[in-house]
Amino acid sequence: MKYYLIPFLFITSFVNAQSIDYNTKKGYVAEGFDVVAYFSETALEGKKQYATEHDGVKYKFISEVNLKAFKANPEKYKPQYGGYCAYAVALKSKKVGVNPKTFEIRDGKLYLFYNSWGTNTLELWKKENVKGLQKKADYNWELIKLK
Repeated sequence: MKYYLIPFLFITSFVNAQSIDYNTKKGYVAEGFDVVAYFSETALEGKKQYATEHDGVKYKFISEVNLKAFKANPEKYKPQYGGYCAYAVALKSKKVGVNPKTFEIRDGKLYLFYNSWGTNTLELWKKENVKGLQKKADYNWELIKLK
């Protein structure tokens, strides 16, 4: 048996068990907007009485129905890239805040975008090669998600 592999395996397991860095501006993922409501093409701010915690961060919802839907399948509703701007993760490998009203559901996943000071990164995302940007963002996120 090769004993030098044991510390490596232990460290690898520990690192993989850590949570990712989520964008929790205002104390909640998606700035407190209901991540389930996005899948009905609606950006609505959640209510404190319908809040929960998952993966060490808080979420708010507009109703008990949406809260239960999230609890039943949180992986389906979690925003990509920890809730940071998908375009910035793809293009610059950076974690940039978002406007929670600027979003896209693509391939059954929630993407959030920066939209301020005349720059709407969702528009830029759609004008460029979205599939290519998704691949770049997926790759970049693996490099920055724990930082």
